[in-house]
Amino acid sequence: MTEIKRVIALGFFDGVHIGHAALLNKTRQRAEELNAVPSVLSFDVHPDSLVFHKDVPLINSAIGREDLIRREFGIENVVFLHFSEHTMRIPWRKFIDSIVQELSICHIVVGHDFCFGYRGEGTVKRLAEYCAENGLGCDVIPPVMLDGQIVSSTHIRELIEAGDMEEARRWLGHPHTLSDTVHSGYHLGRKLGTPTINMFFPDGVLVPRHGVYAAKVYLEGGGSHIAVTNVGVRPTVSDEKRVSVESHLLDYSGNLYGRQARVEFYSFLRPEQKFESFEALSEQIHRDAENARVYFEKNG
Repeated sequence: MTEIKRVIALGFFDGVHIGHAALLNKTRQRAEELNAVPSVLSFDVHPDSLVFHKDVPLINSAIGREDLIRREFGIENVVFLHFSEHTMRIPWRKFIDSIVQELSICHIVVGHDFCFGYRGEGTVKRLAEYCAENGLGCDVIPPVMLDGQIVSSTHIRELIEAGDMEEARRWLGHPHTLSDTVHSGYHLGRKLGTPTINMFFPDGVLVPRHGVYAAKVYLEGGGSHIAVTNVGVRPTVSDEKRVSVESHLLDYSGNLYGRQARVEFYSFLRPEQKFESFEALSEQIHRDAENARVYFEKNG
């Protein structure tokens, strides 16, 4: 029986942006050359939250990152390690020894700024030397630039927080997405003639600017629909402060409760607002729907 070999990309991959794309494409290329399995090793918790005691709002949950890596790059083998105090204190050489052995790694791909192990002592220079000593291949991907700036998750978070989904899409290389199970809501949209599906951002994931977006919704089992998606607290219909994601799917009728769906955000249409009546809200949703339809007609 032939032993499985892996070419592995190491990193956190928040957003899975065009900088990560260079790394993931190289991983697939090397795997094809070496007849190995392209793989990704990441962490469930952002290391900065423990190392620097810093709250890092994530672009995607771990499940969201895994979905993007598989869907956009065809890498099925995605492994998450739990990042804990124990993980943080593992010496860099012990960490790399353990994953090479456990995952049968033959080649490692990292970004230019990758570091790992206790106090970040596992630098890319040390990793390259380690690989050379142990007969492993190693690629260090240089910075990817856009508009004279290094592509980073930090900048993309700022764009999403501002609601600038079109610019965020340039830096991500794909639309910003949310995947979730469709939850039961107040059923008010159905009564207004604009039925919606209700979703939520996972804890720790960045919430975009509150407002209405031109979006597309992809349904479990296939099929996609243009949608208008409201991110916010629904001030016209609720006093609750929990942020929800409500999408009105154009040209769709049916029950989606309990099914998985993915929202792709394309363009900010207007800020969230409180209306004087449900009728006024319904009229605005119909205007939003027409604006979303026009947006996609113009932008393919």
